[in-house]
Amino acid sequence: MKKSTSAITPLKLYCDFFGHNYKVTKKVTHHVKEYTCSCCKKQLTTNSNGRLTELTPKFKEINATLAKIYSNKLSRMNAQRFNTSAA
Repeated sequence: MKKSTSAITPLKLYCDFFGHNYKVTKKVTHHVKEYTCSCCKKQLTTNSNGRLTELTPKFKEINATLAKIYSNKLSRMNAQRFNTSAA
């Protein structure tokens, strides 16, 4: 049985000791955002409960679809607002 060896980098040690330093990398909606740690590049997103979850390919796809729906909604609202103000 082999032991798996993972490279321990200084940045990972920093995050293990002091905690992650997350920055918002993408605003999907007002409530859903994607975050990346500026040190170890770990990516997180908010789930349906509002908690941070690791950004997996499934969540990337969900966020892309949600962003598309949200942008369509905003464009419809802006067009509707423009049409009512022009009338």
